[in-house]
Amino acid sequence: MATSTRLQPPWQAPLSPDRDASLPPLKIYNSLTRSKSAFVPINWESKLVKWYVCGPTVYNDAHLGHARNYVTTDIIRRIMKDYFKFNVKFVMNITDVDDKIILRGRQQHLLEEFLAKHPRVDPIYIKICQEALRAYVSKNLPLLDPEATLSELSKDIVERYAPVLGGESLDGGPAGDEEAKIKMHINTAQAACRAMLSNHIRQSYLELQEILLPYLDSLYGPSVDARDHGIFTKLTQRYEDRFMEDMKALNCLEPDEVTRVTEYGPQIVAFVKKIQDNAFAYVTSDGSVYFDITAFEAAQNQYARLEPWSRNDFKLQAEGEGSLTKQVTEKRSPADFALWKSSKPGEPSWPSPWGNGRPGWHIECSAMASDKLGSQIDIHSGGIDLAFPHHDNELAQSEAYWTEKDRKCEHQWVNYFMHMGHLSIQGSKMSKSLKNFITVREALDRGEWTPRGLRIVFLLGNWKDGIEITGDMVKAGSAWEDKVNNFFIKAKDIIENRSRAGHSVHVNGHSVTAQDVHDARTKPSPAEQEMAQAFTKAEGQIFEALCDSFNTPLVMAIVSDVISIFNGLDKSALFSVTIQNVAKWVTSMVNILGLNGVASPDADVVGWSGISIPEAAKPYVYPLAKVRDELRRKARSTDGLTSNDLDISTALGLSGSDTDQKKQSPYARIVSEFAQDISALKTSPSLSRDVLELCDRLRNVSLWEQGIYLEDRDGNQPALVRPVTRELLAAREEKEGKERQKILARDNAQKEAAAKADLGRQSHLEMFRTSEYSVWDEDGVPTKDSQGEELPKNRTKKLKKDWERQKKLHEKWVKSKE
Repeated sequence: MATSTRLQPPWQAPLSPDRDASLPPLKIYNSLTRSKSAFVPINWESKLVKWYVCGPTVYNDAHLGHARNYVTTDIIRRIMKDYFKFNVKFVMNITDVDDKIILRGRQQHLLEEFLAKHPRVDPIYIKICQEALRAYVSKNLPLLDPEATLSELSKDIVERYAPVLGGESLDGGPAGDEEAKIKMHINTAQAACRAMLSNHIRQSYLELQEILLPYLDSLYGPSVDARDHGIFTKLTQRYEDRFMEDMKALNCLEPDEVTRVTEYGPQIVAFVKKIQDNAFAYVTSDGSVYFDITAFEAAQNQYARLEPWSRNDFKLQAEGEGSLTKQVTEKRSPADFALWKSSKPGEPSWPSPWGNGRPGWHIECSAMASDKLGSQIDIHSGGIDLAFPHHDNELAQSEAYWTEKDRKCEHQWVNYFMHMGHLSIQGSKMSKSLKNFITVREALDRGEWTPRGLRIVFLLGNWKDGIEITGDMVKAGSAWEDKVNNFFIKAKDIIENRSRAGHSVHVNGHSVTAQDVHDARTKPSPAEQEMAQAFTKAEGQIFEALCDSFNTPLVMAIVSDVISIFNGLDKSALFSVTIQNVAKWVTSMVNILGLNGVASPDADVVGWSGISIPEAAKPYVYPLAKVRDELRRKARSTDGLTSNDLDISTALGLSGSDTDQKKQSPYARIVSEFAQDISALKTSPSLSRDVLELCDRLRNVSLWEQGIYLEDRDGNQPALVRPVTRELLAAREEKEGKERQKILARDNAQKEAAAKADLGRQSHLEMFRTSEYSVWDEDGVPTKDSQGEELPKNRTKKLKKDWERQKKLHEKWVKSKE
């Protein structure tokens, strides 16, 4: 039964669980309803959640747009598993057969053959490059003359596509995906022109490959022996491995199961055959099989559940069918889509009842998800760009498969559809096809992002909404990370110091510290009460936020607020157990959100990775920090230091002979050098001042260069030993920048003063005795010009003022020389 092209069909809510079922009141934004739906898993008794996610099409490296999708999916998966304690079965596919892969694999194969046949630049090599550029320009940049010379072409690109290059559309409106695509083609054409105009055309084949690949394929693609699947799997296996490495680097949990199209040939054929047997598919004369939307809807089923308003978008439908699919006149409806494609020359194939062919893009997910998860799935997810036609076609063909033949009722294959928002760059979505992407490994290798920093930015946005990474967003993410980092460092320091200060006692068979016993017998202070109340309130707010369709921006704000309250309170007024509980709760939350590597949410530790100095440094740095604290305390005291206080070798463990390993350690060298430098000051007349300077140098130079910082604190508190963080680096850079500005301003002021002072070098009596004048008075002020004419009164008045000014400068200069 066809529905309005603008309205979604009704959604069948899962059966309600028993009243005593231990399910959270979770609601999920469901693309099938465009609203938040109460989440009830099919197997609610066991809390089993069957989840299928559309994986990558592996023909290139994963970019930050992919990171947005898969990291966000990982966040939600972790919340479901670690916070709500669902038993999640997570299945992801790998698309290793489709039109893009066939084209890319075949093109790379042909390019390798071409380069092997032409190891040097010869007339054929040049001719092919020229023809390839003409073909590329003719197809993709229609405003240009493909027959123009290379120099003319470069000039015409800038002139005729000036609006696009200036960030506008060709009609003067705002730029979008079409303009991003034009820019991509412009960049490709310009790179090819530069390469062909250079003297190193053979070495510049990387700049030429984007024009050579499609051209060589147009010439020789059908002649490739596609029976050798290695031509294609060579490409897909490489990029699947790299994708998995990237996801591991981003701290995404591995799927419970991974399925690949190339491993599902017979199952996909059987899946298509059943749809045909159910009278929802038909075969064309070339051996292709198409889904019959009219027959499907005539059986009271719903097509385009997700985006009914897009069902007549022929551009999206064509993209869904793939670039190798030719227009078919035998289709019963323009919207009917391929379940099975007959293979043409140069395309890989598998046997089927309809002849050799290959799966349509959409059918793979239906067959693999159904095989692994059965006739009904709790959650299906993917990027928002897959909603139509991919996911809508998936739903239709899966429901056509699972509906019994001649049974006139619909089957709801997926209960909850989740679509992750795009990541945009300059207003356009980041995508492989637009080539406007930064790969995951580029971003991580360059240090532009860390896995934690990227995940924090995604957490600060709603999972279903688009994100455009701006400077403000990056700052917000960095601020949140620095705030949590400082909280962990300082909370952990308090906990460890109190633990070291108190001896253990046994209470009811448990080992506790004297501080714990003291706290238990002490009336809570106002600060303690405030912290405890804020903590209890935050726990409830977090639960409500996560039940509200995984509202991670609110979760991040709640965690930040708890830390702000903690930071504003007198820590000495807080019970140790309260500090520990808050710190462990924040630790558990960041672990649940995947911000701390493989750490478990139930880990009995405080903090995340990166808040401690290296283990190898601890035996050296902690004793060194303690000795330094004592030296600074005495140096700043009324009595000051004496030479006897400088014998610190024993305290630093340097009394015996060093081992070879110690000599190799940079930390051991720092300890040894500090002890020697301190000892050398015994006869210093300004002992305390010199020792304080050495202590500062140890903090600011020696340890800083090893990534360790000693944060000196007020009162008698020991220095906080912590790693050098991005926040500390930024603060030092800012401070050093201000110092540089001060020095520059001082130098400029000195130069200006010197220049001004130098102006007084010339005597006022001689300053006007030039050929410009012929007569002067007794003070040297001109009265007649070079022609003997009297000077006008207004000019004489001005010259007199200049003379008086110079007189003062000269007298000041003479005085400075006395």
